[in-house]
Amino acid sequence: MTRKLRLGMVGGGQGAFIGAVHRIAARLDGRFDLVAGALSSDPARARASAAEVGLARCYTDWREMAHQEAVREDGIDAVAIVTPNHLHAPVATAFLEAGIHVVCDKPLAVSRAEGEALATLARDTGRLFALTHTYSGYPLVRHARHMVEAGELGEIRIVQAEYAQDWLAEPVEQGGENRQAAWRTDPALAGPAGCLGDIGTHAYHLAAFVSGMTPESVSAEVHTFVPGRRIDDHVQAMLRYASGARGMLWASQVASGAENALRLRVYGTKASLAFDQEHPNELWFTPRNGEAQRLTRGRVHGAAAAHATRVPPGHPEGYLEASAQLYLDAALQIEALDAGRPVPPESRLLVTVEDGVAGLRFIDAVLASSAANSAWVKLPTSGSS
Repeated sequence: MTRKLRLGMVGGGQGAFIGAVHRIAARLDGRFDLVAGALSSDPARARASAAEVGLARCYTDWREMAHQEAVREDGIDAVAIVTPNHLHAPVATAFLEAGIHVVCDKPLAVSRAEGEALATLARDTGRLFALTHTYSGYPLVRHARHMVEAGELGEIRIVQAEYAQDWLAEPVEQGGENRQAAWRTDPALAGPAGCLGDIGTHAYHLAAFVSGMTPESVSAEVHTFVPGRRIDDHVQAMLRYASGARGMLWASQVASGAENALRLRVYGTKASLAFDQEHPNELWFTPRNGEAQRLTRGRVHGAAAAHATRVPPGHPEGYLEASAQLYLDAALQIEALDAGRPVPPESRLLVTVEDGVAGLRFIDAVLASSAANSAWVKLPTSGSS
């Protein structure tokens, strides 16, 4: 039996939502053991957090962790990076340079230059760099992609993506009690894109993942509704594709009454698909002039969905299982890379560093368009300024 991979974690200490998600996801399929971590920039909190989750090795500095783990015989195989955005690139760089595989929360970095440098480094070192756009791990999202690739929708004409939340509808960051809100609305920690970088990139990736297309140009507006907030909390964009298809994307964290409403609709010349993240075990397929068909997880036929399905039909799978799917695919690829084998084809839908760079190019284009009164702006390509 293949040994469990040894995993480290940077960030994700006490009270951090996303750290707990990664820890659960990493162990769900029994492919990783979390053995080391630098869970906080505060040494006392790092030690307390490590004791709470039972880490074998606790570090108070991620630079020391990268160095020490690289030289240990039983050092980590991969690191999970779940810090605020501004640390993604420096932490990932340190571990890649140490020869350690990386699983990083999104967005990839706070600038396109940082992201492209990471992509180059990952290629040069031959290490895996997986990015956790969690929603691509849902079985029915992968099945939707398969249906588009198989031509069941015909030629794609329209792509509509939206992601609505309401947790920032009030200035909750200003009281100092909500640590999550405080750093996510601080441009020094989150980067220049607030809602756009936090959930707009999720909507963008989901649309591209399923449709197989990325827009050629955008006309967009970012907006801040809450007085005193230093970063955007709402974004809306029109999309033009090279194929002639058109799209729209909006994301908001001030949409009162919305919980985690990520939705995607794709319309082709033959049929359409509709997916709602809050109901991830169903996918709606409607042929032109035909009856709407409710496809359910566990009942669809296809290798991509089967690979991401864990329990029988009628037993719901959700966000944690989708997160675990990315860790499973990462494990399969790490094992292959370390053994000098080809990457298993069933793991090919893992989100990569290149997908992260694409998201940063989208951010650049949206911000440029908004600054130019929503003028149409072409998305940057590799090497462009």
